[in-house]
Amino acid sequence: MTAPTAPDVIRSAYAQLVVTDLPRARWFWADMLGFHVQYEDRDTLCLRGSDELTHHSLVLRRGAEAALDHIAYRVRTPEDVDRAEAFFTRLGRPVRRVPAGQGTKGIGDAVRVVDPLGFPVEFFHDIERAERLIQRYDLRHGAEIARLDHFNICTPDIPAAYAHYRSLGFGCSETIEGDEHELYAAWMYRKQTVHDVAFTGGAGPRLHHLGVATHESHQVLRCADLFGSIRKEHHIERGPGRHGVSNAFYLYLRDPDGHRVEVYTSDYYTGDPDHETYRWNVHDDRRRDFWGNAVIESWYKEATPVLGLDGTPQPVMDSLLDESAVQVGADGLG
Repeated sequence: MTAPTAPDVIRSAYAQLVVTDLPRARWFWADMLGFHVQYEDRDTLCLRGSDELTHHSLVLRRGAEAALDHIAYRVRTPEDVDRAEAFFTRLGRPVRRVPAGQGTKGIGDAVRVVDPLGFPVEFFHDIERAERLIQRYDLRHGAEIARLDHFNICTPDIPAAYAHYRSLGFGCSETIEGDEHELYAAWMYRKQTVHDVAFTGGAGPRLHHLGVATHESHQVLRCADLFGSIRKEHHIERGPGRHGVSNAFYLYLRDPDGHRVEVYTSDYYTGDPDHETYRWNVHDDRRRDFWGNAVIESWYKEATPVLGLDGTPQPVMDSLLDESAVQVGADGLG
């Protein structure tokens, strides 16, 4: 029997997070980071960046325990939703069809799966359009978030994650590898930037962070200044800094529930058909911060739990490799 064709994924499209206090989450994501509120009710908040022409790129859902409800990829055609259903059914993974109007607001017919890595993932094509805000400079505020850029996920088996996303047609822009070419981390893409998804080695499945893009580095710095100016600097976890991998200027923050977000700018184009993977050595101190600054322990060890299709937390497995141990040794702290 011929294996089902993989769905044609266009890009990382949105994430849905469970938050315990929706007003506090609204303050963080909308007031401080600058997401635009597209829809809200008592239990849900749909947000988008200023450049995004679709209904949302982030959904916050009220719940008892903070978690990742699902990440979502947009596919090229309605038929690719059917392909996603067949592809993951053939893999023997949990699959659920979500008809239009029965899932996330604004999303058409969709398929939700638990992928081979244990992550809840949605594939959809149809989504409501939204008002063009690209030149509504008068509405911009906070960190002036332009769009969702990527997901970063914690998984104990990086080679398995790499193989799965290659089977979905993703390219690989950069890796972190050991001296024997063992894989510690990888950055993979469908849109023509450094990544739509990246893998951080660690106990998983867990969500490490959402990456959201601004246009310029001064907006990243402004974001840090805004939190400092109102004595909320404890939300800043790491940075500002410059990554070695991706070259991006970054700032990591934690929202009131501990969900991590990276405010991100200045990566590069990966759309040439002969684009080559750039390989970093795990002993190179510049890989995670180009200026050689140490990565704090919480960044490696803490992450958001993820839910299965039934809404219960997915079991977590320990990592096969520990990049943080290499980091400690490289910095002379261990």
